[in-house]
Amino acid sequence: MGDPAKKKASYADLEALPSNVVGEILFGVLHAFPRPRVRHGRATSRLGNRLGPPFDEGSGGPGGWILLDEPEVHLGEDVVVPDLAGWRRERMPELPDVAFFTLAPDWVCETLSPSTRTYDITDKRAIYQRERVQHLWFVDPDARTLEVQRHSESGYITLSTWRDDAEVRAEPFEAVVLPLGVLWAR
Repeated sequence: MGDPAKKKASYADLEALPSNVVGEILFGVLHAFPRPRVRHGRATSRLGNRLGPPFDEGSGGPGGWILLDEPEVHLGEDVVVPDLAGWRRERMPELPDVAFFTLAPDWVCETLSPSTRTYDITDKRAIYQRERVQHLWFVDPDARTLEVQRHSESGYITLSTWRDDAEVRAEPFEAVVLPLGVLWAR
């Protein structure tokens, strides 16, 4: 977490970053990460492609969600850019025409990579916990795993971790089977 003696990062600091990096402000500290590796991007894209039709579009599934890739989310003084995020339509009935969101998502997926892993599982998880994001997923393309966590007042509870080619029903999207093998396909 940030050093209180340092000047807190501002949104202007984020805007000044070059376009080839992803910037976030976590506990007042500006972090700039290179764009994800291809394997990271592919796993994230394929997961979004699997969840979008049944949950965002309601095609072959229950609908009821707005799912987005890399939305910018302002949570207090923190600015996060999860790899994937979703809002239940009862909390966000329509997609607003905004540059960033101030409403915490109901579900976040972070795809772990060597450059972001530490921040994803520590600072960002703490921010999501504080903001009561109900479901947190960690996809690890290198280990070929999906870890699913649920918010509780005392911290996130790991519900399950699956690996390789498992076919899973994972909260909050358990209405549809997710074949993990598609995330790792080359």
